[in-house]
Amino acid sequence: MVVPYKDLNEGKKEQVARMFDNISGRYDQLNHLLSLGIDKLWRKKAIRHLERFKPSRILDVATGTGDFAIQASKIDQSSVIGVDISEGMLEAGRKKIQRLGLTERVRLENGDSENLQFEDNYFDAVIVAFGVRNFEDLDKGLKEINRVLKPGGRLVVLEISEPDKFPWKQLFDFYFKRILPITGKIISGDSHAYTYLPESVSAFPKGKAFLNRLANCGFEQATWERLTFGICAFYSAEKPY
Repeated sequence: MVVPYKDLNEGKKEQVARMFDNISGRYDQLNHLLSLGIDKLWRKKAIRHLERFKPSRILDVATGTGDFAIQASKIDQSSVIGVDISEGMLEAGRKKIQRLGLTERVRLENGDSENLQFEDNYFDAVIVAFGVRNFEDLDKGLKEINRVLKPGGRLVVLEISEPDKFPWKQLFDFYFKRILPITGKIISGDSHAYTYLPESVSAFPKGKAFLNRLANCGFEQATWERLTFGICAFYSAEKPY
């Protein structure tokens, strides 16, 4: 199992929470800088796709500082609950939501993706941006998402991926494994967070492998699409009626 702090005797869940607490103060700045702002376009594309299904009650799992939840709140007549295990990230997100005047539309709560504190068949849609690879038990987290979704509800996932074609693969590998860890360490002050990032991306089941995991966890009509030369993967699936 890939974890941020290999010298600590803690589970992945505890380590991920610790890591995001450590970098929460500079997370947004660093995230947009290291992705050159393209992450904002990926979120917009995902929400445009979701908008077609007209969800009114949306759950954002691993919400972080709430960027995806904020984007989802632009869907007409929607309300969004974001959950995350990092209180530091949630606090940064709450300040952002208050500054944007969205406290009536978006609420952030401390919550575990593998033990969601919501009743069965509660949400019209569940969204996750760059968070599923941080689940300690991926299948357990996906099954929990399936449980809280209404029949016919949609799951939308964005996750960092790896290009497989020349020259994007070689350029991505150099940037992701050489430049990003050094830059991330300097700006965030955490020497582990941006070493963990490429390691966790490499270990995550991608493309068809992730579609198979979705099917095994009760989802249907699962599809995926490469974005920006394969740097990001966009997944969509439905909970069957």
